[in-house]
Amino acid sequence: MLTKDISKAIEALKNDDLIAIPTETVYGLAGNAFSDTAVKKIFDLKQRPYYNPLIVHIPSVDFLNKVAKDIPPVALTLAQHFWPGPLTLVLKKQPTVPNMVTAGKDTVAVRMPDHALTLALLKELDFPLAAPSANPFGCISPSTAEHVFNYFHDTLPVILDGGPCQKGIESTIIGFENDEPILYRHGSLAVEDIENLIGPVKPLTLNNANPQAPGMLSKHYAPKTRTYLTEDIYKSLAEFEGKRIGVMMFKDKATGKDIVHQEVLSLHGDMKEAARNLYKAMHILDQQELDVIIVEKFPDINLGITINDRLNRATKL
Repeated sequence: MLTKDISKAIEALKNDDLIAIPTETVYGLAGNAFSDTAVKKIFDLKQRPYYNPLIVHIPSVDFLNKVAKDIPPVALTLAQHFWPGPLTLVLKKQPTVPNMVTAGKDTVAVRMPDHALTLALLKELDFPLAAPSANPFGCISPSTAEHVFNYFHDTLPVILDGGPCQKGIESTIIGFENDEPILYRHGSLAVEDIENLIGPVKPLTLNNANPQAPGMLSKHYAPKTRTYLTEDIYKSLAEFEGKRIGVMMFKDKATGKDIVHQEVLSLHGDMKEAARNLYKAMHILDQQELDVIIVEKFPDINLGITINDRLNRATKL
């Protein structure tokens, strides 16, 4: 059911059912983070491996102490500056957070989403929400309620429709080692903005075997159609001559007789607009019955780093 009525969402959540929630990044598949029953349903419905932890969503900075402890001062600085917003912090967990949420680790990933409808919902609940992206594991993330409906219309009792996501790419994730910040995942908050506030942030390599936080697997966000990332669109078009080709570009249009469908993410060359349109464009291309999708690599600066991160994982064969 697509709705804006949070009372229906509250009823479902209190019964340990799952719902979909809008955020500024992507739509989330949400359940009571303090309920093993609800959390297990999230993993089962997404077909998500149990070693891959979830993000816990909270209504305010003040709520943070209910799910995390031993919070480094720099983490509080980040929360106070960037919340609500697309920043997730990985912190030592409180015993109230089930081990299933954290994949057995002693840390929990937490954020405060920047979406009025979901914040209103969170403030009416006496528990936080565990919510990974509302898509089957490994598939393209949903940036509209319709994307969620296409994935889960027969299994979710409530899909809260908050309109298109304003950021369109998942949150940036920062963890801490000896109270020093570490980048676990590039996201819609540029690392440069974080470093302007707190200084250098150490990068961390993707980890498939034992991810320290959500979103650290190397293969993810992938269309069903074979997808290739390239720095030379026309060379790639020549390699797939005679095929039904889809193309995704940053700001320019490509020309070619084999191009069946094309998506340009920002005619104005605006990185934020491109990020907002990324998953929508991937969904559209994946529905065109193509032989192959060719994607132009972005300039490796600012949000272009985040977009390339998603594209690298979507195109990893």
